Amino acid sequence: MGDFPAYQVIDLAKWPRREHFAYYRDQIRCGYSLTSRMDVSEMLAYSRRSGRRFYGCFLYAVSRTVNSMASMRMMIPPEGGAGVWENVHPSFTIFHEDDHTFSDLWMEYSEDFDAFYREFVRVVEVYGKNHGIKARTGQPANFFCASCAPWIDFDGYSTWVAGSDEPALFPIITCGKYVEEPGGATRMPVNLTISHAAADGWHVGVFFSRLEGNFAAFRER
Repeated sequence: MGDFPAYQVIDLAKWPRREHFAYYRDQIRCGYSLTSRMDVSEMLAYSRRSGRRFYGCFLYAVSRTVNSMASMRMMIPPEGGAGVWENVHPSFTIFHEDDHTFSDLWMEYSEDFDAFYREFVRVVEVYGKNHGIKARTGQPANFFCASCAPWIDFDGYSTWVAGSDEPALFPIITCGKYVEEPGGATRMPVNLTISHAAADGWHVGVFFSRLEGNFAAFRER
């Protein structure tokens, strides 16, 4: 993946969000979380008929959505200012049944679903039994976070990071327990936590709309 991942520097003089970025990075360093109950019926049906893991399908849909949006790939270049990663890779959690702890894994993103899923299976098989916070070392700089709490059907969720001088720009996506509702639809809470320097409410609305489309696209597979 090279010494440093590819990125594009944003021309601040032409960027409409330059003041918003500076304000929420330098003056009021804040982020926010939004939770949406999303229809995952098609993705669940695909998982069941194909025998592929629901979590792997979820990670693909999320990764495809994140990589489709510059606001979800924000970064600070070494030379300063603002930039956008060319692509970002999922850092995701796995649960250990033996001691009820979790670990982080990471994998390279591929836009091709079959290639993505093969890599997901490989990474889990090779590194998934390692315990500790980081089950796979060497995580690249261009990552985002995804996790799942399948025991909880939540309506809201918030992530808080204490003592950080530099606000993290990468998104954190967390899903909960899916519930099959009367009438046939299956819904699952999905939370997005993001720095306000990276994204405003409009961007988050686009994120959830595109994610909903990527969930629904599994009916074509």
